[in-house]
Amino acid sequence: MLRADGTVSGRTRAALRAAEDAGLVIAFVTGRPPRWLDDVIETTGHLGVAVGANGAVLYDMATEQVLVSHSLTVDAMRQVATQLRASFPDVQFAAEYGQSFAAEPGYVHDWEINPRLDRRGFPPPDPIVGDLDLVTSQPALKLLAKDRGADADEFLSAADGLLAGRASVTHSSAYGLLEIAAPGVTKATGLAELASRHGIGAAEVVAIGDMPNDVPMLQWAGRSYAVANAHPAARAAADEICASNEQDAVAVIVEALLA
Repeated sequence: MLRADGTVSGRTRAALRAAEDAGLVIAFVTGRPPRWLDDVIETTGHLGVAVGANGAVLYDMATEQVLVSHSLTVDAMRQVATQLRASFPDVQFAAEYGQSFAAEPGYVHDWEINPRLDRRGFPPPDPIVGDLDLVTSQPALKLLAKDRGADADEFLSAADGLLAGRASVTHSSAYGLLEIAAPGVTKATGLAELASRHGIGAAEVVAIGDMPNDVPMLQWAGRSYAVANAHPAARAAADEICASNEQDAVAVIVEALLA
């Protein structure tokens, strides 16, 4: 939905408003944690329930309440980290708790970890920096594993084999950054959980995505689209290929649904 400059077009905002006015349920299904979802509100003008952290959390954007969360346990994170570091010695770890973040000293950030201010005008807690025991000292929505020298797809394939179902592993990056969640937690399970709250079945869901973390959702939804410039895994999982994000793909699909 976002253009390359991080904005949402006026056409897309109008399409989202029209869909909401028509009674459709709009769900933003994202890898972002709750503290970054205020940006979605500001960018789209939409207040609803989002599926955050790749399905690990349902977040009511209007009330700023976490409705449901599925976290990795401390033991699970430590086991995963030990296994990955044995095979990828250069890997560095971080943990996404939802409203706060922790990372090892060698974990180099590639974007802003926190928004400058929350919706009430207060700064979020500063990221915690410490060793792996500290990073994994409390349950987390996501464990992040970064190896800048690894190919993203090869890293994902290797980690998926190593962990053998003990965690859900995906990526949404152009470099070696894995997003690791509790076993079975994906964008599909999060969206299904939200849909069930509205009495909506998979056959009634239209999903749009672009990266490997979208694949389970694209496979689950009754009708799915990958944007034209999507990752090959997303394109293979989708029912159809649509326009690119720069061509207002989301707006085009929503307008067609409402026609």
